[in-house]
Amino acid sequence: MPRHLIKRYTPTPAALKKHKYLRHLGTWLHDENLWHLNRRSVSGGVAAGLFWAMIPVPVQMVTSALSAIVFRVNLPISVALVWITNPLTMAPVFYFNYLVGTWLIGAPAHVGAFQPSFEWIMAELNAIWKPLFIGSIVLGTLLGLLGYGAMRLYWRWHVLRRFRARPRRRPKTES
Repeated sequence: MPRHLIKRYTPTPAALKKHKYLRHLGTWLHDENLWHLNRRSVSGGVAAGLFWAMIPVPVQMVTSALSAIVFRVNLPISVALVWITNPLTMAPVFYFNYLVGTWLIGAPAHVGAFQPSFEWIMAELNAIWKPLFIGSIVLGTLLGLLGYGAMRLYWRWHVLRRFRARPRRRPKTES
């Protein structure tokens, strides 16, 4: 695992306790489980981050951080994976979520001509919110579960590979 790389860019719990904007959060951010790099914590952080990346809410990082705190999984990984849906990838990802939602509920896909106005945006959101929400929840759950399982398998493979690569200890022979 790139443990040393992750630890290099992750703040220490002591630094968080001293940070003037995070001090008021008390013991929430000072839980050691939010910062450990172990199989359970990292897998859970991957699942939370991938789930919230698929949900079209404006505060994805906050919701991902809150779910990491509640489930006591790795907070930096959870928040970092939300950036899969960044300003460049957001439109195609959410459009795919919408198409999956229309397929699941059996509704036709409604794609109108774009008009850059607030009224058009509100009218279109009113028409597409249900399939977008359903598709996002289903794909977020599926991607979160796949990410969780893949990380658990990868972690196990990595540990076994390192175990097998260790030099074998030979019993000392007396001469």
